[in-house]
Amino acid sequence: MKVNGTSISLESSKSLLDFLSEQNYDVTKIAVERNGDIVPKAAYKDTMLYDEDTVEVVRFVGGG
Repeated sequence: MKVNGTSISLESSKSLLDFLSEQNYDVTKIAVERNGDIVPKAAYKDTMLYDEDTVEVVRFVGGG
């Protein structure tokens, strides 16, 4: 699987929510695209990730 351009090997499929939790992402402050499609936050638990997927995680940054 590729995450933000970096290859990560998945031993087995897992939910997007589990993956994000393992990687210490704050799901309230990110947006996720899987294989070119934006994943709604409500679908993180039901969206399964597989080794051939491409994922982009974007963090929201405040400032002004």
